[in-house]
Amino acid sequence: MNTQVIEKLCQLFGERVRLEHSIRQQFCQAPPGVQLSPPDAVVTVRNEQEIVEVVSLCHEYGVAVIAAGARSSLEGQINAPQGGVCIDCSEMNAIVGINTTDMTATVQPGVTREQLNSHLRETGLFFSVDPGANASMGGMAATRASGTNSVRYGTMAANVKAARWVMADGTVAQIGSRAPKSAMGLDLLAIAVGSEGTLGLFSELDVRLHPVPEAIVAGVCSFASVDDAVQTVASALGQGLSVARIELLDVTAVRACNAYSPSLNLPENPHLFLEFHGDTSTVASSVEGFIDCAHEFGGQLKISHRLEERTALWKARHDAWWAFHAYYKGRKGLATDVCVPLSSLSACISATVADIAASGLDAPLIGHVGDGNFHLLIMLQEGEDESVSIQAFLSRLSSRALSFGGTVSGEHGVGEGKVKWMSAQHGAALDCMRAIKAALDPANILNPGKMYHPRTVDAQ
Repeated sequence: MNTQVIEKLCQLFGERVRLEHSIRQQFCQAPPGVQLSPPDAVVTVRNEQEIVEVVSLCHEYGVAVIAAGARSSLEGQINAPQGGVCIDCSEMNAIVGINTTDMTATVQPGVTREQLNSHLRETGLFFSVDPGANASMGGMAATRASGTNSVRYGTMAANVKAARWVMADGTVAQIGSRAPKSAMGLDLLAIAVGSEGTLGLFSELDVRLHPVPEAIVAGVCSFASVDDAVQTVASALGQGLSVARIELLDVTAVRACNAYSPSLNLPENPHLFLEFHGDTSTVASSVEGFIDCAHEFGGQLKISHRLEERTALWKARHDAWWAFHAYYKGRKGLATDVCVPLSSLSACISATVADIAASGLDAPLIGHVGDGNFHLLIMLQEGEDESVSIQAFLSRLSSRALSFGGTVSGEHGVGEGKVKWMSAQHGAALDCMRAIKAALDPANILNPGKMYHPRTVDAQ
C-alpha cells in the first residue's frame, strides 16, 4: 500500500493504526473457496470525523476502504482482496439517545444488539433484530441482517429509519428520516441498507424499537417429517396467528442440540421452536389456533410460560453452530442459506434433503421458516470445502432457490462468497446496481471486489 497513506494515518491516529500481520488477520474473513486476504492496515476510529478523515485520505490516494464491526459476517464481507485500510468501528459504541415516544434509538455503528437491549431493559422497549451473533448495528445494517424475530418484526430493512452515511469522498449524508413516513425524493436509505459497505459507511443510525409484549409464550412442536412442519407453518401464518418466531430443526439438528443441551430432551423428530407475542388474549387464541394447525399435520405442541424455559430454548437454538461442531468432532462447518417463497419452501427443502442424502453429506438443516429462509451447516473434513463435489452441491442449492422464485441468500449476504450468483439472480438489474456503484464510488475504493464484481456462474 502507498507508504504516504500509512505515514499520514500514523500521524493522525498513532497507536490506533495496527500493521502487525497477526492483527490484520483478525480483520478479514473468507468463506470456503475464497482466498483469505487481510487489509494492509487496521485503524480504530472513535467518532464520525475520524471515519471522514480515513475515507478522505484513502479517496485522495485511491486506496481501498473496508469497514468492520463485530466481524460476524459469513460470506467474506470484510475480506480485503485488494488490501487497503480496514476501518474498525468497534469503539464507536455509544448509545446517543433513546426516544420512547417515537420508539427509536440513535446509536453509533459499533453498538451491539445485546448492548442496546440491555440499555433498554427499563424502558418497556426492545430492539427486535436477532441474527444469533452479538452483531454490531453498523454491520447489521450493512448486510441487511435478519434472524429469528423477522417473521413478526421484519429485517434490518424495516428497522433502520435514518442514518448518517460517509460516502466515498468523505462527504457525510443524512439519509432516511425519523418521521413515520416521507414522500421526499429517492429512498437512499433502502439502497444503503444491505449495500455491504460498497457505497458508503454508516457513522450513526436511528433504529426502530418495539414494545415488549404483554405476553410471551414459547413452544416446541414435534413432527413426523420436515414437510409436515413446513405445511403447519404455512397454515398458521395464513390464519394470521400472533407468532413472532418459527424455527425449524431437522432430525440431525435435534440430535446435535440434544447432545449439546441435554435439558432439551426432545424426541428425535423434526421440530419447530416457536414464540407467540401479543396481549394475553391474543396469545392464548394464537396458541389454540396453532395447536389445531399442528394436529392437522400430526404435530404435538408443548408450550411454556416460564421465562427460564423460554430462555433455555432460544439459547439452544443460538448454540446450534457449536452443537453441530461438537456432534461432528474434528470437522469444520460450511454455512450457507437460501430463501424462497413460503409456497415453495416445502418443495425446496424436500429437494435439498434428497440432494444431501444422494451426495453423502452431513448437513444439519435449520431455518427461519416463517419467512422462507433455511440454513445448512455442511460438516466437512479437512480440505473438503473446496472439492468439486461440495462446490457442485452449493451450485445446485443456489440454482434450486432461483428456480423456485427465491434468492441465493436470505440472510448471509453477498460478500465474496456469493458474488458470482449476482448476475444469475438479477440479470439486467445488476447493470443498474453497477451504475449506482460507479456514480457513488467512481474510484471503486469502497469494499472493492464484492457485490458488483463481474465473476458469474450459470444457474442450472
